[in-house]
Amino acid sequence: MEKKKFRFHIGMRNIKTAISATLCALVYLAISRNPTFACIGAVFGTGSDLGDSWLNGGNRLFGTIIGGFIGMLLFRLYVVFYPTGDPSLLLMPFLFVGVVVLIVACQFFRWPGGIQPGGVILCIILFNTPVETYIAYSLNRMLDTGIGVVVALLVNHFLPRERLLKILCTLKLRKKEE
Repeated sequence: MEKKKFRFHIGMRNIKTAISATLCALVYLAISRNPTFACIGAVFGTGSDLGDSWLNGGNRLFGTIIGGFIGMLLFRLYVVFYPTGDPSLLLMPFLFVGVVVLIVACQFFRWPGGIQPGGVILCIILFNTPVETYIAYSLNRMLDTGIGVVVALLVNHFLPRERLLKILCTLKLRKKEE
């Protein structure tokens, strides 16, 4: 089996992904809010074209929303038994049920690409979110992911490959003239 040689290449998707993530970070830092999950949404939401962005971003957003709501509901039920929210073995059946419900919901809505990001947010809520903030945390993750995905979609809409190539060529020509 022949190994392919590594070829250094910065393509259009790379540029659009960087633009999307950077725009999210700039906006979030301007409003003194942590940009992490918006940037993640932007990275996941940037595809090679607008259709690919809809699919990738939709998977991330749909999964985060479904996993977030399932996580909130299950964590609320768990807190009935463990008011401090500390992890215990009782959390395992909640996790099991949550993953099953998440997969069934994604299948029902014909959005299987939402399973992985939904599972991530579900686990974060169940195992890593304080009782006092699990609802706000969940809603914020949904909002941040949505904003990141929307930014990625807008960048891909306003900077399709052809337009971005034209802009980059214009910048290169100007640089050569100087």
